[in-house]
This record gives sequence, structure tokens and C-alpha cells, in this order.
Amino acid sequence: MAKDYKTVLENASDEFVEKRSRFIGYCKPVKTEQEAIDFINEKRSEHWNATHNVYAYSLREGNIKRYSDDGEPSGTAGMPVLDVIVKNEIFDVVVVVTRYFGGVLLGTGGLVRAYSHGSKIAVEAAKPVIMQNCLVCEARCAYNQYGKVSSLIIGVGAAVDDTVYESDVLVKFHIKPDLLGTLNKKLADATSGEVTVEQKDEQYFAVQINE
Repeated sequence: MAKDYKTVLENASDEFVEKRSRFIGYCKPVKTEQEAIDFINEKRSEHWNATHNVYAYSLREGNIKRYSDDGEPSGTAGMPVLDVIVKNEIFDVVVVVTRYFGGVLLGTGGLVRAYSHGSKIAVEAAKPVIMQNCLVCEARCAYNQYGKVSSLIIGVGAAVDDTVYESDVLVKFHIKPDLLGTLNKKLADATSGEVTVEQKDEQYFAVQINE
């Protein structure tokens, strides 16, 4: 059974100014290393005149983690950006923190804090989500059973994706694998075994994290 994991929902950015240096944090969900590299190159082109375009990314496939200081002192930029990703246990993500130097040196500690913050606000803007592995299922029932069946499906913690009204009612939903047995029992009890669940697929679904 595939495991749940944390990633980000969308491409987003945020920025701040520290001692006249402008830091812009970008974050994007990616599936492959090539997608991560393409995004990094895109930001390098967009900010060709920036002092630094620091990056880090983490991929589930192959457990790949990469980072670059892009000219900042070793250990003060890329690693702090990656640390935010790793400590939040986020995968399939790339972060770029662009810096426009403002003329004031931040020092080693200042750089670490600034790049960490740039990564943190970028990740927050991109909306961390849990990708839950779920079973995609269907249940067919008569119209007079629909209210009861729908309530039971939602009641065990499943999510209804679609309802098709034909000669009878087809309820399409996704459910965590460990909840299916409970649902099957409740449906059997409530409908005298007339309504059963048919598993169609297995997919990941994004669940927003409530901070």
C-alpha cells in the first residue's frame, strides 16, 4: 500500500527585505528532477540581474535532495533552504530564494536566518497538503436508499466525488483503505446487504493541513 506524504498544492511566492537586501522565495510542486531544474532555470532567467538565486529541492522518487548556495558562503544559503523542506517533511517540491543585495553584509548567521525565512514563507504560500492514498469506489443504490447510503459514506470519513442519477443512484467517492471495512459493514447492516461497494482505482488526494 502506497504511503501518504506531504507536498505543496500550488506554485506561489512571498518576499521580505532584510537590511536593504530583497529576498523573494518561490515554491512549486514538482514530480521529476527535470521539472525542478526547469523551474530553477526559469527563475534564473527571470532574475538574471539578482545577486543570487539559491535553490533546493526534494523528490520522493529516488529520495533525491539537492541544493545550491549560488555564490553565497558555503552552508549559509542552500542548506538552510533545504532544511526547511526536510524539517517539514515535504517532498516533490522545489524552492528558489532570490536575493538582490542591498549593500549591507548580513554575516553568516544573518544569511542562514534570511534564507531559512525565505524558504519558510515560500512553502507557506504554496499551501502544504497531505497527499492521502485512497481507494476510489462506487456504490449503487435505489433512490429511497440514497439519503441513508450517502450519510453513511460521509459519516465514516469518505469524500463523495460525484453522484450520477439514472434509473438508480451511483455514488462515486474516495476513502482511506482502513475505513472501507467499516463502511461495508454499515452499508450491509443498513440495506440488508443490498448495497455494496465496488473498488475502481487507487489514487492520491490532497488534504489541506490546518495549522
